[in-house]
Amino acid sequence: MGYASYTIQRNGETIEAGYGIDATCEEPGCDADIDRGLAHLCGQTPGGDENGCGGYYCGSHLYIGPSEEIGDLCGRCIAALTRQQ
Repeated sequence: MGYASYTIQRNGETIEAGYGIDATCEEPGCDADIDRGLAHLCGQTPGGDENGCGGYYCGSHLYIGPSEEIGDLCGRCIAALTRQQ
């Protein structure tokens, strides 16, 4: 099994994910073309986890996370993590 296309549950709905799935950055107002691969994922787990929302963002809206265990994060999630610390 590869990661080109698979389905996940996120916010109560089933969506397609994977690097073979074309998408648009989920940052409001951004229309950058991306895919729903792990390179664009906020957090470590497709669908979301304790630190990341599970959204997919372009390189301008996805930031290097504080550790490999947390993964890269969108602006809202990195701000929330900073407030928790």
